[in-house]
Amino acid sequence: MRWLTLYARSRQVPASLAAVVISAVAVWALARDGSAGPGDPRPAALVLTAGALAASIGLGGQDLALDRTAAIRWAPRRAAHVLLAGAVVGTVLLTVQTVGEDMTTTAFVVRDSAGLMGLVALGAALSGGQYAWTLPFAWLSFSFFAPPPTSAPMQVATWMLLPPGTAAGTWTALALAVAGTAAYAFAGPRR
Repeated sequence: MRWLTLYARSRQVPASLAAVVISAVAVWALARDGSAGPGDPRPAALVLTAGALAASIGLGGQDLALDRTAAIRWAPRRAAHVLLAGAVVGTVLLTVQTVGEDMTTTAFVVRDSAGLMGLVALGAALSGGQYAWTLPFAWLSFSFFAPPPTSAPMQVATWMLLPPGTAAGTWTALALAVAGTAAYAFAGPRR
């Protein structure tokens, strides 16, 4: 169990978890007044994106050369890190929702947390752990200001704000989750 504690501390998991909880509570408190309207996916997407951004800090180790030369296989550990971080981010939002009014459904949380963690993992594989946050931040920013999704390409572009069960949103999130997790698991964070 000691290696797990050392791994968590080296990946700044306690600080990331604190940031995930604080951001979820802050957005929930701000969205409680009902100004967003019932069924508005933006507060939930904001919570999940903030959680993914906070979790992204742990995708790059303290010493990348040490990670690459370790005697252990990193691919399963990296994949587990991404999947566990996505589960924690989604669980925190669902837990905060139990205190007050619902912001969204469980299907929405599962889809978006999986897709966002895939984006973060892809960002770590492409540009390193310190810049892993850029892809989900840019995608959320575009989604907030994009025109209504009337065509299939716009539905793919705004997947994180679509209602759960929308085929384009579900498949886009699934593709991002699989591609990002696989790229990060096998390639690791970029130097």
